[in-house]
Amino acid sequence: MASIWAPQAQRPPHWPWLALAGLVGNPLGGQWADRYGPRTVLALGWATAGAGALLLATVSDWWQAFAGAAVTGLGAALAWPALDTLLAEVVPEERRSSVFALRHATMNAGMAVGGLLASAVAHVGRPATFVSLYVLDAVSFLLAIPLLWVTRSRPPHTTGPGVGMIALNSGDTISARTGGYRKIIRDRLFLRIWLLIALLVAVGFAQFNAAFPTLAVSAHVSTTVVGLAFTANTVTVTASQLLVLRAARGKRRTSALVVLCALWACAWMLVLAGRDTGHNTGAVLFIVAATVFGLGETLFAIVLPALVNDIAPRALRGRYNGASAFAYTAGYAVGPAAAGLLLQQELDLLLLAGLVVACATAAVLAITLRRRLPPAVDIIDPPAPDTSTVSAAPVPAHQ
Repeated sequence: MASIWAPQAQRPPHWPWLALAGLVGNPLGGQWADRYGPRTVLALGWATAGAGALLLATVSDWWQAFAGAAVTGLGAALAWPALDTLLAEVVPEERRSSVFALRHATMNAGMAVGGLLASAVAHVGRPATFVSLYVLDAVSFLLAIPLLWVTRSRPPHTTGPGVGMIALNSGDTISARTGGYRKIIRDRLFLRIWLLIALLVAVGFAQFNAAFPTLAVSAHVSTTVVGLAFTANTVTVTASQLLVLRAARGKRRTSALVVLCALWACAWMLVLAGRDTGHNTGAVLFIVAATVFGLGETLFAIVLPALVNDIAPRALRGRYNGASAFAYTAGYAVGPAAAGLLLQQELDLLLLAGLVVACATAAVLAITLRRRLPPAVDIIDPPAPDTSTVSAAPVPAHQ
């Protein structure tokens, strides 16, 4: 189930079609999460994705495959902003980075386990086994829906950065309860974060899933090594996510983004080096590159989802997450398309050089973002405010 709607997880082969559905579903999912509540929209998204999985299980013609993928993608796109909104509401503000980090780690662990189970069930010579996988996928969505009402949301905060009102760069302030996507577009701080997310997804996750295997094969690296590289990436994320969170806690988010950009630039330089070395050395470099990329993923998961929710007013949080999910969708749509054009012309070197330059550009954007973020928002999981002194202070007599 997670492999279909997870923003930071590896995408299935039909992801470009799912991305098109996201262009519609992401804004709707965010708007409906604000209007009807994230649990309701998340349940709707999962039910829709489950219906899409059942459609894929009954495919007998090409148009049915496209229809099943479209329905699945629409459900995924609806669920994505609703899930982020729900996660932001069930934990206190100072633990949002932790909950998104844990989500990323468990998501990768679930994908690894799911992949192993799928490889044990599916057999090329028995098409019915693939039908069983899609049916099981649909059942997993339906089984997850009742779990949504086990969790409780925290009461809305009335203080803190980004709560209740949006301070626009134009100088005016508007009520979050009357805002919409047009109001969000006027939030210049969020637009900078949106651009940064789209850029990082386009040069990071999208290329790792689309261009990385092609570059490895063109460097005469075996498919077994490619599989080992993806395994190393998943193990790295799962094993190190909480360790990286512990090391980053209390540090600047913008500094973590710069480190993320440096790690991803290093990963693409390792891929570049792997293309020009011998078979064995190249294989090692591709595996190391995937590992380094995984370390960068952990910082992405810690910083950006929580940052979006910290600057979002509660009444517009779903829309902010919907717009944020749209940035992921845009990155996944643009990144592979650009890589495909360059790889088709055998311009591998230009692609890799461009990815390194784009990572450096993202680092500059992160540095400039620091000047616009309130100091409290730029800290990863800051300590909770101490209210004991305030509550214990004597109440002055009325004069």
